[in-house]
Amino acid sequence: MNSILKERKQKILDFINSSEYQKMTVKQMANILGVPKDETKDLEKIIINLEETGKIYIDDSKRICIPNNSSRFLCVFEAKSKGFGFARVLKENSSLQDIYISKEYMNGAFDKDTILVDLIKHEQGKNAEGKVVKVIKRKEARFVGIVRKNDSFGFVEVTNKSINDIYVPYKLLMGTENEDRVVVKITKYPTETRKAEGKIIEIIGHKNDDNLEEKSILAEHNIIDKFPKGVIEEAEDIPEISKEELKSRVDLREKNIYTIDSEDTKDLDDAVCVEKVSNDEYLLSVHIADVSYYVEEDSSLDKEAINRGTSIYTPAFVIPMLPRALSNGICSLLEGETRLTLSVDMNINSSGEVTFSKIYKSVIKSKKKMTYEKVESVLKNDNKEVVKEYEPYINDIFLMKELACILKKKRIRDGSINLDIPETHFKLDENGDVVDVMPYNIGESNGIIEEIMLVTNKTVAKTFCELDAPFIYRVHEKPDIEKLREVNEVLKNMGTSIKGINKVHPKAIDTALETFKDDFSKYTVISKLVLKTLKLAKYSDLCVGHFGLNFKYYCHFTSPIRRYPDLFIHRVISKYIENGYNMDLKDIIRLKKKAYKYAVTSTECEKTATETERDFDDLYMVRYMKKHLGDEFYGTISSVTGFGIYVKLDNTVEGLVTLNSMTDDYYIYYEKEMCLIGEETGRKYNVGKRVKVRVDRASESQRQIDFSILEE
Repeated sequence: MNSILKERKQKILDFINSSEYQKMTVKQMANILGVPKDETKDLEKIIINLEETGKIYIDDSKRICIPNNSSRFLCVFEAKSKGFGFARVLKENSSLQDIYISKEYMNGAFDKDTILVDLIKHEQGKNAEGKVVKVIKRKEARFVGIVRKNDSFGFVEVTNKSINDIYVPYKLLMGTENEDRVVVKITKYPTETRKAEGKIIEIIGHKNDDNLEEKSILAEHNIIDKFPKGVIEEAEDIPEISKEELKSRVDLREKNIYTIDSEDTKDLDDAVCVEKVSNDEYLLSVHIADVSYYVEEDSSLDKEAINRGTSIYTPAFVIPMLPRALSNGICSLLEGETRLTLSVDMNINSSGEVTFSKIYKSVIKSKKKMTYEKVESVLKNDNKEVVKEYEPYINDIFLMKELACILKKKRIRDGSINLDIPETHFKLDENGDVVDVMPYNIGESNGIIEEIMLVTNKTVAKTFCELDAPFIYRVHEKPDIEKLREVNEVLKNMGTSIKGINKVHPKAIDTALETFKDDFSKYTVISKLVLKTLKLAKYSDLCVGHFGLNFKYYCHFTSPIRRYPDLFIHRVISKYIENGYNMDLKDIIRLKKKAYKYAVTSTECEKTATETERDFDDLYMVRYMKKHLGDEFYGTISSVTGFGIYVKLDNTVEGLVTLNSMTDDYYIYYEKEMCLIGEETGRKYNVGKRVKVRVDRASESQRQIDFSILEE
């Protein structure tokens, strides 16, 4: 919204909040304010924006109303499979976090809809209860489900059980059979007296089809894994590197440059070289695949990459942002292959300060594709065969470690938050079946590359921010004070707290987390709880800093094969280098517009990719736990809600203990402390508590695991 619209928006808001305002329609407001006919669309846009941000709401008579801030809240609806839901309050300074919504008060709200909620009950020690006044903004209009039909009509049983069945007229069933898995689009939303109505827009497959659940997840998130024919052809038609291009670049093919990645990684973005230039100084050279050389602006490849935004990684396969001819081929920094790169040289002193840097176009030839696992063995000297294989590179590996330790010490000293939350590693057999699930802990070798990439991204962001160039930054805003207060209540119950919340520093959060360093299971769940409290990092055309890292400047530069923001800023950097840093003003304005646009689209694509990856992880966890129905495990309570307890097992699998299954007592939910306390026994279940559970249920279609507690 431009500055003129912002000014008008404030004037309209002032008018609505004035004492003389009476409820009126948009048309009536336009007449009273004397808005010309050709500007009424602007007024409508402003009113829609005000409603979406909770400043106003439109009632059933189409009149603009002022919410009662003490009892009416703008929320996001989170539907539950048992038929009820919770409204997550969006108001930053609200003392409420969740409002329970029973089935009778859902008013047609669907999962992830933005809703307006009236508070109807709020008693001490119990969940706040409310009713949905209005759905402000629909999140989804399409759902995955199973067809059930008779001779005259059918309906779709949505696999997300929080949503009621959707009626489908016979003529809109698309010739489907009973139990077909489909995508249904809502044509009429439900009311108090009528079910939702829809039409089938895609047939995913039948219940016995292979990979049906995988296909369903992709359909849910509207992800197409195959590339259009024209994009594939464009990728395959890219010519070999010309001699002229090689001559125009700094030739580094004789340098000791290496990639370090996982054993099965094929899209190798980054390679590194570390040299000691004096007792007090290192030269760190980082070389990133020059994808922008091959993916031209506004080409079919570029447009497809913008739409995808990022590669998606599942336990069994990768959905790449770029066709494999590029991602696994000519762009990937394969061992012994000549590759075009953008390089960053950084002189770094023994305190971890970058004293000088330069960015330039280069050509490299990786000497070795190192793996995290083997580098880890070299560092620990625990495998003679690996040590022998890596013998020519051992000095370089230990020099990388030496520099990484210096960089990490500086970063921790400056106040970065260290959220060492282990990822889940799935072990699959040759048929793709899950044979084991375990935490993937980041070792020293992973940490070396992480520190090197962090300082590189920071250096590149600083360089181009100071030039005021069109750019996409990776930003992380300060957390909401109220949310920090809520997590502090949980931490206080565990003997620690975050200090100085009103002007919180990342170091204070890291210090609180350090309390749990010696208790791995507790540290993991507390780290995840804190992570949920922090705002999500996102992309922006403005350099506003990264709170979690405590960096003033930060961007994503090091992965252009799998992230579009990296590819875009590579293109900008190349243009600056080619033009001797004297850019045409028209070009700058054009690229600044694109930077804003792609920051928004890339953030949305990243959210979709994260949700998709999470769903795949949940699916594979369910498949593993189906083999362990009735088995008993130890775990740690990771979250407590008004409807039950989430328990995280030591293998990272998470499941739900529903309140209904806890029949030994009547448990009261204390929202502030995030705990359940038995009314008769006084038994308390809170975050961080160790429990023994039994696996009762594992549903693939719902991607949900149910536990029951056996003992504390």
